[in-house]
Amino acid sequence: MSDRTALVTGANKGIGKHIARLLAAEGCTVYVGSRDPERGRRAVEEIGAGARPLVVDVTDPASVAAAAARVDRLDILVNNAGINVSPAPPAESGPEEFRRTYETNVFGVVAVTNAFLPALRRSPSPRIVNVSSGTASLAWSTSPNPQFLTGSGGAAAYRSSKAALNALTVLYALTLAEEGFKVNALAPGARATDLTPRAAELGGDPAEAAEGAVRLALLPDDGPNGAFLSWDGTPVPW
Repeated sequence: MSDRTALVTGANKGIGKHIARLLAAEGCTVYVGSRDPERGRRAVEEIGAGARPLVVDVTDPASVAAAAARVDRLDILVNNAGINVSPAPPAESGPEEFRRTYETNVFGVVAVTNAFLPALRRSPSPRIVNVSSGTASLAWSTSPNPQFLTGSGGAAAYRSSKAALNALTVLYALTLAEEGFKVNALAPGARATDLTPRAAELGGDPAEAAEGAVRLALLPDDGPNGAFLSWDGTPVPW
């Protein structure tokens, strides 16, 4: 794995930092994507050998373009950066909450993926991992899985943005398959991060979720493409 190069967005904390750490442990050179240069620098110091700082704000086209200009070849892109601005159901949400959420969780993924496609196309085995959510599953939302508290219709902006991300995952997988890409979505499960207070209360280890992302990042050529998988490799219904 020592010749592979990876970028993880939103990697200065939470699941993203664990993904970067595990990829570095596999021998990859890992760009630790962070909006804040200082937080990114501290994360790189904590991760150690193999980690490189990369300032990238996925909502800022100029920032994305500048970051892409620094990377000549990329083997792995993990679209991890995400936000959840409101726990409200749709009837109690305003358009601005949806706009802010989609700006990072959907439009940011398109911006970063497209900007780094030239670098990814220089890889013999390009991999894209989109960090989604089990709460995005329409099947589980209509027939709730007891592992996910999705029956209330809350966090509408976040959940719908991740459902849109799932659709993007499939579309990228279809259009890039002939070039050897593997593009998949990960449901990391409820983890103890600051994304949502409720997820933090449930106490799941973010490092465990990161292991699932790394498996998708290092998929062999006969691995799945266009799949929605849980952190443990189990298929998640769309």
